[in-house]
Amino acid sequence: MATRTWNIDTAHSAIRFTVRHLVIAKVRGVFGSYRGTLQLDDQDLAKSSVKVEIDAASVDTKEEKRDAHLRSGDFLDAEQFPTLTFVSKRVELEGGKVTKVIGDLTIRGTTKEVALEVDDLGRAKDPWGNEKIAFEATTRINRYDFGLKWNAALEAGGVLVGENVDITLEVQAAAAAASAAA
Repeated sequence: MATRTWNIDTAHSAIRFTVRHLVIAKVRGVFGSYRGTLQLDDQDLAKSSVKVEIDAASVDTKEEKRDAHLRSGDFLDAEQFPTLTFVSKRVELEGGKVTKVIGDLTIRGTTKEVALEVDDLGRAKDPWGNEKIAFEATTRINRYDFGLKWNAALEAGGVLVGENVDITLEVQAAAAAASAAA
């Protein structure tokens, strides 16, 4: 069978986001707790798939009050919707490499199709002989599409928080151990 399962190595991966603040600056953050798997079909990469689950409460912008606000009902509502998910629907290739993964992103119980632009960074073996793969994927979403509508008008015009959120996934994954029955 050509399909192999790869588990995201969270010690060597990151899920980051950036959003405009006060129109002139950007706020950057990460999610510290997540898990995911890639099902890669080496014979036909277009048949591959990805699933990622992110713990909403793990949002971290290095500002405790802002993080608490992001976890609240104004934004992620982490108590009611503890998990953000991405489940791929299709994979697009160019030159034999994955260049785009289209799938369903669910935030606050709202699911929208998004396209991740993918940079296939290749494969390598670590010093212990374990095979690793790496990808970087980016997308831009409109947070209003997912019910993240809180904002504050600024005295000089504009709003406190931008509509668009840039998301970057820096993923290193390790091949899952083969089952004993296989």
